[in-house]
Amino acid sequence: MHVTLVHVRVDPSHIDEFLAASAANQAASAREPGALRFDLLRDPSDRARFVIYEVYRSAEDAAAHKETAHYLAWRETVAPWMAEPRRGESMEAVVLGPLPGRAGGDAGGGF
Repeated sequence: MHVTLVHVRVDPSHIDEFLAASAANQAASAREPGALRFDLLRDPSDRARFVIYEVYRSAEDAAAHKETAHYLAWRETVAPWMAEPRRGESMEAVVLGPLPGRAGGDAGGGF
């Protein structure tokens, strides 16, 4: 499995717009055939700092994501709202899954 961590710092005056655009991108990305997870995380001590956590079956699936219409639209839309350039970090998943004895469902909560 292939994991991408995308580190994002948003201009604080555009956080709500970033969240709306990212919710639309997440919904479409989660439906991609090779996608296993696609989550947006926010630093509780710095509300303008985010990490996008993407898990794909393969590096090829992750690369295909970057050619989808929804990703290209998201990238174009959010670019002017970045407080600094976003940074992607590729990782290899070693162990994934719910903790034993706990439900494996989505925590929900939305944005």
